[in-house]
Amino acid sequence: MPNTKHIQLNLLDLVRNKMKDYYMLFKIGLSNLVVFSAVIGYFVGAAHWDFFSVLMIILSGYMITGASNAINQIIEKDIDKLMDRTANRPLPTERMQLLEAILVTGLVAVGGLVLITLYFNPTAGLLSAISLISYAFIYTPLKRINSIAVFVGAIPGALPPIIGYVAANNGHINQFAILIFMIQFIWQFPHFWAIAWLKFDDYKKAGIMLLPSKEGKNRYTAMMNIIYVIALIFAGFLPYVFGYVGINGTIILTISGLFFLVPAVRLYLTQDDKDAKKLMFASFFYLPISLFVLLFDKI
Repeated sequence: MPNTKHIQLNLLDLVRNKMKDYYMLFKIGLSNLVVFSAVIGYFVGAAHWDFFSVLMIILSGYMITGASNAINQIIEKDIDKLMDRTANRPLPTERMQLLEAILVTGLVAVGGLVLITLYFNPTAGLLSAISLISYAFIYTPLKRINSIAVFVGAIPGALPPIIGYVAANNGHINQFAILIFMIQFIWQFPHFWAIAWLKFDDYKKAGIMLLPSKEGKNRYTAMMNIIYVIALIFAGFLPYVFGYVGINGTIILTISGLFFLVPAVRLYLTQDDKDAKKLMFASFFYLPISLFVLLFDKI
């Protein structure tokens, strides 16, 4: 007779491995910051909120962002085979069949868009669709053509707080939501360039061009980081200038921006991967701090 316990363990392993593959396909870990910024936008726009609505913005956010990431991998399945960082993904290793990935991704994408549209409003649904389409079908192929892809990718990357805002505010957008969009938009340039600096050799294998200089890791690229971080510091003053945030929050934003600037300057001086990594980690700290400040010091 077959060993029932052994069969159960094998089945459990299959389920666990399949869940790991879906986690990788939808890049759940990398979606956290995107969903977090949408939730902050929701709280900024909400005069009143309830737990279930917050749960819906989180769920739809993970579905739409995850589907965008999955479409990216579907389109780039052959390119992913060329890079060390992506070679172990479920599609290039053929642990998951392409048809399965397409069907599941399609269901998740449509489900997420329908959920946010019906539960909140059509404007939130439209902006979510624009975010998904521009990231998956414009930014993704553009990565191998021109570094302007970073600019294009920064648009869907900065839309989540506005999506959260309009979800909470009956489809209306105000100046504060646009300022949050601007801050998140500018932030993405040094964030992506720091990652692209560290992954330059890997990206080069696949013909992906994300650094602003054709030569890649040089002083021009490092200088562009400095310019955008300085622009980010100045953008951090605008919510105060327009009367949306108090002076305490503005001071925190400025200090956070200066801490972000330090590794950018060091990278310019050293052109060392260690400083690029510090710049990347500084970007991970800056965004959530700034979003918390914009929410909790809101006037």
